[in-house]
Amino acid sequence: MSADDVTAAFADGPALVPYVVAGDPSADATETYVEALVEGGADVIELGLPFSEPIADGPTIQEGIRRALDAGMTPARYLDLVRDLDVDVPIVCMTYYNLLLQYGEGDGVDAFVEAAADAGVSGLIIPDLPVEESTALEAACEAHDVALIFIVAPTTTPERIERILERASGFIYVQARMGTTGTRTDVSEDTYESLERLPEGELPYAVGFGVSEREHARAIVEGGADGVVAGSVFVDAIAAAESVEAAADALREKAAELSAGIEDATRGEAPEPETTK
Repeated sequence: MSADDVTAAFADGPALVPYVVAGDPSADATETYVEALVEGGADVIELGLPFSEPIADGPTIQEGIRRALDAGMTPARYLDLVRDLDVDVPIVCMTYYNLLLQYGEGDGVDAFVEAAADAGVSGLIIPDLPVEESTALEAACEAHDVALIFIVAPTTTPERIERILERASGFIYVQARMGTTGTRTDVSEDTYESLERLPEGELPYAVGFGVSEREHARAIVEGGADGVVAGSVFVDAIAAAESVEAAADALREKAAELSAGIEDATRGEAPEPETTK
């Protein structure tokens, strides 16, 4: 798949973009989890490549990264994992810039992007790379047909938003609130303000940070988003499960729940009330 496939995943309506950490708790388990997420309604998979200093991630994902690193996940094993996946949705790699710079004994970012594209990665999210310093990565992504996805925070200035829109491909990741990743009980007002600040363009806008419930997904799409990104809620489910099979069931059910929230918004319907037994 290519950069265009990432954008195309939003073409039929708002997309669900779940995140899990590759190798948490093993590569084999991750393959099972990705399949479960797709069965639950995922349109794009954001697959984290573990890095020892994940500055954009909160405690939940930090723990998932630690488990993956302890289990031996490396960039090379990550690419092998992606190559082995048998799903028909784009895979987006979320990681940190140092891993790209050091890949192939310091061969540079082009070597990583080429290897990622060959393995089946369709997009990259690099939260610690400022748009002003992204020229080399942008060139590599363009050369190898990989989407370069930037994050727009509530504090991103209009001037930087303009630069991001000029360089981005795939979709724009809209940060719903300040701080790091993690589940929350509500949708921040920053979400709506951020969406209102963004001009209409060719790329879809997907909102993440704090999404964990059906009503969150519904509210985000009603607020104007083209997609919903959720991560910590899935990583929490993996940590809490007693087996790979139980975790896969939980991921499938949560993905279906968030997909239902998206559908609620597109149909203009209130969510169905929960039943009690």
